Amino acid sequence: MANRREFIRTGVLGAAGLAIGGKGLSARSYSSIIGSNERINLAVVGIRGQGGTHISSWCALASDKNLRLKTICDVDEQYYAEKSKIISDKTGIVPTTEWDLRKVFDDKDIDAVSFAIPNHWHALATIWACQAGKNVYVEKPASHNIFEGRKMVEAARKYNVRVQAGLQNRSIIGVMNAIKFMHEGGIGDVFMAKGLCYKPRDSFGIAKDSEPPASLHYDQWVGPAEFHPYNEKRVHYNWHWFWNTGNGDTGNQGPHQFDIARWGLNKNEHPVSVFSMGGLYGINPAECAQETPNTQTSLFRYSDGKMLEFETRGRFTNDESEMGIRIGNIFYGTDGYLEIDGGKWRAFRKREKEPFAGSETAESKAAEQSYMAAPGGADHYANFIDAIRSGNNETLHCDIKEGFLSSSLPQMANISYRLGRGLKFDGVREKFINDSEADKLLTRDYRKGYVVDSSI
Repeated sequence: MANRREFIRTGVLGAAGLAIGGKGLSARSYSSIIGSNERINLAVVGIRGQGGTHISSWCALASDKNLRLKTICDVDEQYYAEKSKIISDKTGIVPTTEWDLRKVFDDKDIDAVSFAIPNHWHALATIWACQAGKNVYVEKPASHNIFEGRKMVEAARKYNVRVQAGLQNRSIIGVMNAIKFMHEGGIGDVFMAKGLCYKPRDSFGIAKDSEPPASLHYDQWVGPAEFHPYNEKRVHYNWHWFWNTGNGDTGNQGPHQFDIARWGLNKNEHPVSVFSMGGLYGINPAECAQETPNTQTSLFRYSDGKMLEFETRGRFTNDESEMGIRIGNIFYGTDGYLEIDGGKWRAFRKREKEPFAGSETAESKAAEQSYMAAPGGADHYANFIDAIRSGNNETLHCDIKEGFLSSSLPQMANISYRLGRGLKFDGVREKFINDSEADKLLTRDYRKGYVVDSSI
């Protein structure tokens, strides 16, 4: 594979170097483009939970997109057999397995890596992959903290690879149409966006520290985070509810709706202030190890006065809006309001009770059918592969910079929540204003060997 690529690269560059230069492509950038007839080899890192969705998605695209799921990697080896069989049954190829993601990056045949790993690993894994010349699909939130998110953007640009953030709403045609409608003035000037995350979750209990199972490489699982003794309540999925490894539901489900909110407001910048409050309600702290809140309200203001509100409700609650939304968005404009629930949307003019535009109109349905007939459709994974082949960040539906800006919102909210006060933010410096205590939470202390360096 490596010899084949070198032959293609040097042969084309040698014969057409002037033409490439005329298009503004360097030898380095040209070599990062994978031709339409060349197979793309993928690795999935993190194969449990959302990793299963990654595996299924790549397998479904294998034939049409000329993909090979070459390797699966997970620090817990107990899932190898099950996931390998799924891949073999669907594609006819038995993947190799690894527990150390660094070996995946060392594999010269792998073109792209798909990460479905805990939040505290997102940034370092992505940066290492970029440094190894791999294209990256990374789950939300893009990073565990704001400092890391900026470093991910820098790494993607420096090493000229495509990095797609897993904010899949960017590839849902209904959402795309709703955003376009608002950006074209459909409800006037949009002055406020609201994100909703009403996702009830029960207590997951407590447990004593113990020895990790033999199948789990626990030190590697901890990676960049502060080391704590193994506890079954802190790992597989429950890591979301500890500050050391997760970001709570505001930073778990939340990034999807934060992204739509920021997108609808058309804000490609950080807010200037944030205030967040809440708590862990309806669950006895003595009977549950959870650190993050299950109920949280966050308010953001941008420099022009526009607002973004976000509500996380993890207990019993009503839904909201005419559409009965629990996970979705509402936008308020000077001429009306608009609701988004999954791929469906409706717009209401002023005080009128019936929608005047939305995903159920004939025009929207025709646009959706036309889009879905196009190569790659609206699928976020397919879009990533198409962008790898084009070598163009602009074709990504959610480039890492978009993922970073949207993921920074719940991270700012959590800092405000943890400190118990409102904060002012300097978006240019990406620092809080005259607040060293808040600035400390923009990053973290890293373990030796797992450091996100300030210079990428």
